[in-house]
Amino acid sequence: MGKTIIPLLLLLLTFRAFGQQKVASRQFRENFWYKNSIIYNLEIGTFKDSDGDGRGDINGLISKLDYLKMLGVDVIWLAPFQPSPGADDGYDVADYYGIEPALGTAGDFAELMHQVKKRGMRVIMDLVINHTSDQHPWFKNARSAKNARYRDWYVWSPTKPRDADKGMVFPGVQKSVWTLDSITNEYYYHRFYKFQPDLNFMNPEVMKESQRIIGYWLNQGISGFRLDAVPFIIEVPYTGSDKPKLDFGFLKDIRQFAQSRQADAAILGEANVEPKENISYFGEHGEGIQLMFNFFANQHLFYAFATGDLKPFRQAMQETATIAESAQWAYFLRNHDEIDLGRLSDAQRERVYAAMGPDTNMQLYDRGIRRRLAPMMRNDRRRLEMAYSLLFSLPGTPVIRYGEELGMGDDLRLKERLSVRTPMQWNSTKNAGFTTAGSAFRPVIDEGEYGFKKVNAEAQWRDSTSLLSRIAAMTRVRKSCPEIGLGSPTIVESGSEDILAIRHDYEGKSLIILHNFSNAPRKASFAIKTGRKLYDLWNVAGDREVADGRVSVELPAYGYRWFRIDGVLP
Repeated sequence: MGKTIIPLLLLLLTFRAFGQQKVASRQFRENFWYKNSIIYNLEIGTFKDSDGDGRGDINGLISKLDYLKMLGVDVIWLAPFQPSPGADDGYDVADYYGIEPALGTAGDFAELMHQVKKRGMRVIMDLVINHTSDQHPWFKNARSAKNARYRDWYVWSPTKPRDADKGMVFPGVQKSVWTLDSITNEYYYHRFYKFQPDLNFMNPEVMKESQRIIGYWLNQGISGFRLDAVPFIIEVPYTGSDKPKLDFGFLKDIRQFAQSRQADAAILGEANVEPKENISYFGEHGEGIQLMFNFFANQHLFYAFATGDLKPFRQAMQETATIAESAQWAYFLRNHDEIDLGRLSDAQRERVYAAMGPDTNMQLYDRGIRRRLAPMMRNDRRRLEMAYSLLFSLPGTPVIRYGEELGMGDDLRLKERLSVRTPMQWNSTKNAGFTTAGSAFRPVIDEGEYGFKKVNAEAQWRDSTSLLSRIAAMTRVRKSCPEIGLGSPTIVESGSEDILAIRHDYEGKSLIILHNFSNAPRKASFAIKTGRKLYDLWNVAGDREVADGRVSVELPAYGYRWFRIDGVLP
């Protein structure tokens, strides 16, 4: 009798331990605020002007926080707002601890943090520490003499390296990554423009200063950082500009430091890398940066949008599926830069150009497109809705660029990436309600189908059928589906080469989401191994019974359907 009881007790203890592990794993995942957040990216200067000087400011942003809350935004990602000469739209930082005077004061920023917190939202900020402005006091000192105090904070060479014309971030605009300094007659290194000299992170003082910067802004209420140009920060100097050695220990160190100051601080990395490199950035056990943009999948997604061919995108999703449990992908349809297509083949890239940016003025840096999403999709409402539905259904954190929720257009008269950085279109009054000044510091789009009289937030918010209203509804549905941010995704065989079917499973709850990439109706036919009914999260009339383990669903051209298996809500 005793011999029988002991194994049973061991079995019960094992089941109890397994249950505790499952609970711990669930709590572990659910403890990360970024897993199920909606991120909204904006530039303070182009969002809303409060004082009539023609440029957006912090108080203008405060006045529009309720709009962002109604849209369903959880996290506001702010582009650089520190003092800057403005030669690269603020990414040429001249003081890491200040506020650009044209945007407001430290007191204004403190009020912004208070108002954001009061609405249950967070703020993350661009951390641009790969380089400084050449007007930064550090660089002014560094170029004053070869033995200057900050000389070794930058990377110098007495002669021009042989690979000086390799590894340029802006090919076609840049000519070199090394520039001769006229004062000390040595060359300084810069991955970006020549007015943005790179910092030397092999210097312990530079690393320590970057920690001070992080600690300072965390103390101001920031919840995390979008780390700009990650692969260039971790370059080991003098190892070549084409394929330099990388120090991934930096990412672990900077994450540990940030969390030592604020336990839930998160870092979102800008790293456009091959799938095999992901583990080096996230860390094998999640000890690296917590989030990264999935540029690799994004480029293949735009190939699918342009051609209807889903195979490369499916493959890209599979290649980027395995990451640490605490890590997360961030997905976007449009960001503040060009749509980078550099990892596509030449033939693939040409097909995307032909469909979405056929004019050379729409292309940039020999690799991308400098247009907003609506013009790229010819303002086809069906395609835009499908694209945003897909964004919210991908296994990661969705990021929305300001104005994209309205279907804003671009201004190709502006140079390089400024074409997608025009002022926000609030209403149909002068200057789109962005400013009361005679004119905005940057032209407001005022003509054609994307002009502010046709495309603005006020009109769309009052129209229940508008793109804005639909995207706001999508954020609500997305938040009712924690499986997407927390669960395990599987690409399901849909029965149609034009339909992408993704299943998400988490803690006994399951979703299956369908998107038709074709301009014609298609039928999905797929297996459901468990479950008796699919509940349509958009329309009760769309519910489907599961017969013999299979379901068939008709999708219109560019249609999409969200189903919960055997349940209406989580």
